Amino acid sequence: MNVLLCGLAENPALPAELMDRLVAVADTDIAGVLARRADLTHDQAVALVARVEESAVPLAYGGHLTAADIDPVTRPDAALALLDRGAGEPWWARLLVTGPVVARRERLAACPDLPSDVVETLATDPELGVVVELALWTTSRWPAGLAAHPHADVRRAVAANEAAPAAVLAALVTGDGLPPLQRCPVCDRGEGPSVHDPRGPLPHGDLLPGASCDGSHESAVHDIRLAALQNPATPVHAVAALADHPSRLLRQALAARPDLPAEVCRRLVADPVAGVRAELAANAVLDDALVRVPAADRDLAVRRAAAHNPRVPLDVLDRLADTVRLPAEPLPRIAAASPAEVGELARSGNPAVRMLVAQRRDLPADVRDMLAADPDAKVVASVAAHPGLAEARLRAMVRRHGDQVAAAVAANPDASPALLEDLAGRRPPVRKALREIARHRHATAAALLPCLDDARTRPVAAAHPALPPPLVAALLTDADRQTASSAAANPSLPPSAMSRLLPRH
Repeated sequence: MNVLLCGLAENPALPAELMDRLVAVADTDIAGVLARRADLTHDQAVALVARVEESAVPLAYGGHLTAADIDPVTRPDAALALLDRGAGEPWWARLLVTGPVVARRERLAACPDLPSDVVETLATDPELGVVVELALWTTSRWPAGLAAHPHADVRRAVAANEAAPAAVLAALVTGDGLPPLQRCPVCDRGEGPSVHDPRGPLPHGDLLPGASCDGSHESAVHDIRLAALQNPATPVHAVAALADHPSRLLRQALAARPDLPAEVCRRLVADPVAGVRAELAANAVLDDALVRVPAADRDLAVRRAAAHNPRVPLDVLDRLADTVRLPAEPLPRIAAASPAEVGELARSGNPAVRMLVAQRRDLPADVRDMLAADPDAKVVASVAAHPGLAEARLRAMVRRHGDQVAAAVAANPDASPALLEDLAGRRPPVRKALREIARHRHATAAALLPCLDDARTRPVAAAHPALPPPLVAALLTDADRQTASSAAANPSLPPSAMSRLLPRH
């Protein structure tokens, strides 16, 4: 891989004439980068395909090629990409559906809005994988027919298809109205009834531990039910009875559904498996009384999940903040807090709660400024990146709490160039702050120079347009390949230096 030319292919300031020259020398790696450019012209895209055949597919997906540019006989993969985008010709599908390459027929089966005769041919394809793809993606009348397919893999794909009718999905859960299964992945091995020992070695690479078939295809039936449970289009009345199923996986998938009846919630909240209780704990379907139960659970993961529930009461969240490690982004309940609740949270005597509300980026100015003056460094670090904070307040944060908040202050979108320069010059350097400075839009050359001295930050800083053009050009020869590539992608790289990177014909 030519890292300099790949970096140059990303450069947003690349002149059109140099883009033409880059297309003319592109290899697979360079073509892959160029195909992602929004400013690639149609002529350049056509030229790129002529040079690098593999680029046709990403260019088609990117909208750079049209149906007029593609011959489905010579470029079937690109034709499939356009069909997948809904931009191909219907006759292409009729041509490709009889093609000899199974993988292409599978891709065709996943394309939207196929002609009905093509769908009918795919539904009877001799390769199971083709029918499975069709069952998973089709939005036509075919899910109902495919739900009665003799192979479990096809039924499982229908069970995962959100376009399948509710009655069909319910039948896949209960089996009512469907003919008995005839085949499954286990009995496909032709070994008769068998059980794949969960503790033993994998006898077949595509069989999961516990896969078994005693003639009733039990593990396949389990997988069909699991797919249906995870499908939001499956009616809840069809799956509610699974709350007492011996399979933990089925109960856990049921606990995640947002349409659970209260009775099912009451059964699952006392489930013996913590993973099931944790899934339910984060579910907004819990009422105000029941959500308090997992918040007091003996298992830490369950209590942590309860903290993520959008309906968890604030008094419960106050207790949870002291007992579980919470994320660095606003919890759903905090994000949904009313203005009055925000003020109450910001005045909490619990610094863990103040830290949670400080993570919001839409705080009223008085609340934001109050948290910026908080005595707890973790609270201040949480609010430091809030837009609208005056430079004087940001500097006061650093004076009071030093390196503990330096990176968070550097991440503030309103941090001034002078403040960033001061943060970059701290000794010893605050490496997390340097990484924020290296990508900050207000960073100056003076602020970026210390960033170049840090090995992890150097590639990020090398891409910053505030670097002086001569320095950017000098970084092209950096010993670190990632830094050199970043310099080649820097829009401040002089056009003359860009031109020198390209060989001339």
